[in-house]
Amino acid sequence: MSATLSPGILRLACIDSEAPPLFHLADAAGIRRGYEPSAAALVASVLGLRLEWVVMAWDDMLPAVRDHRVDAVWCGQGIIPERQAVVNFSDPYAVFDETVLVRRGDPARAPEDLAGYKVAAIEGSANMKLALTFPGIVPVGFTGADVFGDMLAALRRGEVDAMVDDDVVTVPLGEDPAYEVAFTARTGNRWGIGVAKDNPFLLAELNTALAAVVADGRLARTWNQWMPHLPFPLDTQVPA
Repeated sequence: MSATLSPGILRLACIDSEAPPLFHLADAAGIRRGYEPSAAALVASVLGLRLEWVVMAWDDMLPAVRDHRVDAVWCGQGIIPERQAVVNFSDPYAVFDETVLVRRGDPARAPEDLAGYKVAAIEGSANMKLALTFPGIVPVGFTGADVFGDMLAALRRGEVDAMVDDDVVTVPLGEDPAYEVAFTARTGNRWGIGVAKDNPFLLAELNTALAAVVADGRLARTWNQWMPHLPFPLDTQVPA
């Protein structure tokens, strides 16, 4: 029996958003570029599977995996208990810290500086869990098809005062004239591939393929292609 819904195809859920270097908006042919699509293509090739992306809203991805509308979600999923209650996760393919972004000129540089701020983060995410530890903030949860873009737009327009996301996508925005990095929390947020709990066969295959591309250096080369400013975190395997 095939471990995927369709023999020979690995169907993965993700949002369609501009969040470089993780991923860019899909082009007219539906091709996705960035670290996540490249890493997913690498793993799929090891398994001899053709990769297909299924674009949906952020908050629909885990239910789609659970309900077997897709094989897995490979899209910025920090491995946290709330998500582990819905799906099982592979070993990590990335580890990131978390950064607070503010508008250009804002003086905030530490959690205590954010008291009274409206702080955006993806609803139910590791980023939101971190935001809730900041004293006196007003949390503002975001969901939707382009949740990252929506948060940036809300910050730029002044509808929120800060946003929390992983350093890989927020630190580069410190060069944007609209934004400024307030600080980075060294949280070591592990990201994995979410698979239905009743599909241990696919989970085992993905972990085997991930271990192979970590061991032979191919995942590190893919990481360095897209994120040369960040050290590759998986020289030794980090268990989920």
